[in-house]
Amino acid sequence: MPLTIVIAGIVLLFILIARFKLNAFIAFVIVSLLVGVAEGMDFTTVSKSIQKGIGDTLGYLILILGLGAMLGKLVADSGAAQRITTQLVKKFGKKNIQWAVVLTGFIVGIPMFYTVGFVILVPLVFTVAAATGLPLIYVGLPMLASLSVTHGYLPPHPAPTGIAIMFGADIGKTLLYGIVVAIPAIVVAGPLFSRTIKNIEATPLKEFLNPTVLTEEEMPGTLTSIFTALLPVILIGLASATALILPEGNIIRKTTDILGDPVIAMLISVLIAIYTLGLARGKKMDEVMNSVSSAVSGITMVLLIIAGAGALKQVLIDSGVSEYIGDMLRGSTISPLLLAWLIATVIRVCVGSATVAGLTAAGIAAPLIGNGVSPELMVLAIGSGSLMLSHVNDGGFWLYKEYFNLSIKDTLRTWTVMETTVGVMGLIGVLILDTFI
Repeated sequence: MPLTIVIAGIVLLFILIARFKLNAFIAFVIVSLLVGVAEGMDFTTVSKSIQKGIGDTLGYLILILGLGAMLGKLVADSGAAQRITTQLVKKFGKKNIQWAVVLTGFIVGIPMFYTVGFVILVPLVFTVAAATGLPLIYVGLPMLASLSVTHGYLPPHPAPTGIAIMFGADIGKTLLYGIVVAIPAIVVAGPLFSRTIKNIEATPLKEFLNPTVLTEEEMPGTLTSIFTALLPVILIGLASATALILPEGNIIRKTTDILGDPVIAMLISVLIAIYTLGLARGKKMDEVMNSVSSAVSGITMVLLIIAGAGALKQVLIDSGVSEYIGDMLRGSTISPLLLAWLIATVIRVCVGSATVAGLTAAGIAAPLIGNGVSPELMVLAIGSGSLMLSHVNDGGFWLYKEYFNLSIKDTLRTWTVMETTVGVMGLIGVLILDTFI
């Protein structure tokens, strides 16, 4: 009976979001309330459970996502993203153009939210394709594979960070493992797959061919752009690496632990970006702060959606459903990683949103963490599943279709296959890593 109630609640969540287009946060709160009451909790207890779930989830996450949004906005507005793109294309040349856009998507995608990265980089991809005479899909899809992987796998993006917090996973390890899994996924889903679909014609709409392009003097230097965009990864990765090499009391390890704390790393990165991408470029502090403020306002709904998922997770715990599901799944012979991936895949197909799919799956799969599986690999397994089989109920599907001016059939042949390849490769990478960790 408890499992039946949970399934009914998730089906209701799908219907409210996909059929009635209800705001995802409101849908999560409604479903959390109904599931709690159906499981035998009184309204007051359910309300307190929802409040606790929202508070526990946002307490840490709001710092990471808020600072991450600020950094991404500074990278975009300063021209650093454009600088990274143009320089990599210049260095790699026409023959290796795919690897240039892959690296660009990865570097820019880490600090920047998917939609922002898409809107910033796709017009530049159009320009590169026109200048080189190469098919647009051949040039653009590898970059989008990079953006998708960073969005689904890597902190400080919303879903991976939120799931890591739910599971008590180490952010640094999640990032390092995620990069290891991400590389083959991007290579297969991007450059290799795009070479099989060169015959698909994509003609971008005219309104997308006139991006704001900064002059050489207006953009920051290449090293400054790359260093500033990747600084959070450098600091967090360094802390995780020294933790594996140096003993606990070592002064270097203590220092890197402080600098590599995700909140401290993001704060340092934003402060440095304010100077290197703002004040050092001759911008006034008011102008830089306006950019930062607009970035924060853009992630409000993302934070609420994640908070709603946290509320549902807490209701499942407080009502005893998580313990019930955990007891039931402990006897399963299926790998917890595969099971978590399948749950995320099913939710992704039904709801469309990778963020909602990942966070909902995390609440259901939370009891599996006690089965000796790595919480960091569980984050990546769910992240991989949350990218699977993107179709007409996914906003990213339509964003890609409209920008590249493709038919639904060709969008399914390119975008959907690319996303599914990323999801499958992610699962394979996680299962291989699981044999070594």
